[in-house]
Amino acid sequence: MTTLVFGHKSPDTDSTGSPIIWAWYLSSVKGTPAEARLLGEPNTEAAFMLNHWDLEKPEIIETVEAGTPVVIVDTNNPAELPQGINDTDITAIIDHHKLVGGLETKGPIDIRIEPVACTATIMWKMIGDDMAQAPKAIKGAMLSCILSDTLEFRSPTTTQEDTAIAHALAEDLGVDIPAYAAEMFAAKSDVSAFSDAELLRMDSKEYEVGGKSFRVSVLETTSPETVLSRKADLMETMPLVAEEDGVDQVLLFVVDILNEESTMLIPNALTKQLAEASFATACGDADTVVLPGVVSRKKQIIPNLKL
Repeated sequence: MTTLVFGHKSPDTDSTGSPIIWAWYLSSVKGTPAEARLLGEPNTEAAFMLNHWDLEKPEIIETVEAGTPVVIVDTNNPAELPQGINDTDITAIIDHHKLVGGLETKGPIDIRIEPVACTATIMWKMIGDDMAQAPKAIKGAMLSCILSDTLEFRSPTTTQEDTAIAHALAEDLGVDIPAYAAEMFAAKSDVSAFSDAELLRMDSKEYEVGGKSFRVSVLETTSPETVLSRKADLMETMPLVAEEDGVDQVLLFVVDILNEESTMLIPNALTKQLAEASFATACGDADTVVLPGVVSRKKQIIPNLKL
């Protein structure tokens, strides 16, 4: 039976590339038939990666049939996975996020969770010497994932392993990292085709703090003014998305990759209270607040959220 490999909903570059990488490894090296899947439309940067390296976009799925063997990558959170995930046959988890809990398996499985910036970094280490037979496109996907998750080594989640592996891949591929990363980030910054609701859900995770539930959305861009020009419409859409998604509030952080700062939208009293309590800032009557040095949801935003 074919093993399905997939990451989290609202797939970014790592959750698009890593399933492709691991499905290749299982099928071509380990002799285990495997196919990559996506749990949603990939974002613009991930789509750029697929096109640049001539990779076929994996099939998008919403459900997985009970008993199907699956490998979960780039998440271990049941809220980010299809309903009924515990009815599948989870055979492995490869991730770089904190352990959430809630997944159940039919027996002992392989789990690899490491404090690095990117799932593809872990995969490079696990594949080891067999990387020598990896196609150029697989190596390109790996490099793309690492550059995306580290924001070209700007993110505080970046480790020396991420950096070293990215440089080794770039040298092997003959890729100039600054030039390629600039192309990736330009693609990520082009959000003109997305509705306000799609932007708010594009790169988001649910989180609870102080008895309130939040959809914490991050938009990483080299052109923050493009997103902020839609500020009024985005703030008007926030309560609609919150109601549809069953959360109390949507939080939106527009990450300026080049200037290494975030702008948080402040549409109401709750977001103002949270911003001031979480980031030691004063919002006043402004509908945005700039957070210098804040670029990582995993390490700088979610751990600091409080009311």
